[in-house]
Amino acid sequence: MLVDEHDRPVLIDIEGAMFFDIEWEHVFLELRLGDDYRHFRNSGLDGDRMQLYRLAMYLSLVAGPLRLLDGDFPHRAATLDIVEQNVARTLGQLG
Repeated sequence: MLVDEHDRPVLIDIEGAMFFDIEWEHVFLELRLGDDYRHFRNSGLDGDRMQLYRLAMYLSLVAGPLRLLDGDFPHRAATLDIVEQNVARTLGQLG
């Protein structure tokens, strides 16, 4: 955000701003919280959307770490572990 001399916003960078629906948010919570997600589970969510969003999230968690490994990222073993876990999750979604 860029502000003028009176601290009023004059430019706001919204690159990458996105809208996420409730299913996307619950897939994120499910991935982030693991077993503790049970406290937030919502039976009224669209199961097909959840499955699609899980797949998208898992694929992203394969692609992102692989990009890091193209360079000299220092935590290679941990990053490869993230890739392997999410490849397995992706294949589990497809199988």
